[in-house]
Amino acid sequence: MKYPLSPDVKPEFCTTGTFMRLPSTRENAKLAIVGMPFDTAASFRVGARFAPQAIRQASMTLFPYHPIHKVYPFDDSNAIDIGDVSVIPHNIHRSYKLMEDAMFELMENNIIPIGLGGDHSISLANLRAAAKKHGPVAMIHFDSHTDTWDTYYDEKYWHGSPFIRAHEEGLLIPNKVFQLGIRGTLNHPGDIDASHELGYNVITTPEMYERGFESILKEMKEVIGDTPCFLTFDIDFVDPSCAPGTGTLEVGGYNSMETLKMIRTLTDFNFIGFDVVEVLPSYDPTQITTLLAATLVHEFASLATLQIKKENLK
Repeated sequence: MKYPLSPDVKPEFCTTGTFMRLPSTRENAKLAIVGMPFDTAASFRVGARFAPQAIRQASMTLFPYHPIHKVYPFDDSNAIDIGDVSVIPHNIHRSYKLMEDAMFELMENNIIPIGLGGDHSISLANLRAAAKKHGPVAMIHFDSHTDTWDTYYDEKYWHGSPFIRAHEEGLLIPNKVFQLGIRGTLNHPGDIDASHELGYNVITTPEMYERGFESILKEMKEVIGDTPCFLTFDIDFVDPSCAPGTGTLEVGGYNSMETLKMIRTLTDFNFIGFDVVEVLPSYDPTQITTLLAATLVHEFASLATLQIKKENLK
């Protein structure tokens, strides 16, 4: 049987519970979807634990072919969906270990994982797995917040701190980290300075509009080069008019089409993993947020497939 099963083969409402009805195992898999339903590191709204299944449900309306990149991302990569990591909702450190192990097992078998969060704390586990496999990595981070804030209520591990913890653990190459789309009000002027002090490249939404993404893309390619790179996407990068189902909304972001155009230009990076986080289905009865998240997964899979095809030609 050819996978994924598109809506013209099997009705959208006939789901297997996996992303685009992918199988859980397949020979020569090069890409994997993995759910990470952990959300108890969130500081305000919770509910991202329900995002992996909601994103999978939204994926039922997607078709398998990517018309821009001209690939069948899930078929060409023999993609699988291994289900959700059995996280422990009241224990972030044991959950980290479970998520890290799941991601590392995929990476160790040369399978590119796409994690479905979950709040943004899950990215620390994903970066631990990536660094265990590849050493310190580059990172492209789409978000309205830097997530380099040290503590919250004296707690060091929460969804606003994964990238300061990642720096402390030596998981990232600081000058090869790009944080894109930062915007909104701040607690104090030092909130963004904290990322600069770590050596990260912070490009705010106003600066992105002023420079244009083509200029930023050129800079990222020059700096990151062929370094193994992790892409993390917080759905609140997108304006809440297009993605209202999230935890910490910030107005003044990009719309969904502008966002997809940016993602589609990221074709010359050595991506070793992806995640999409901070989707809260219960705050968006229209389901446009989960549909956007599912579409982003399709985009990430297409980028990975282009990379896989390029490597096969070597």
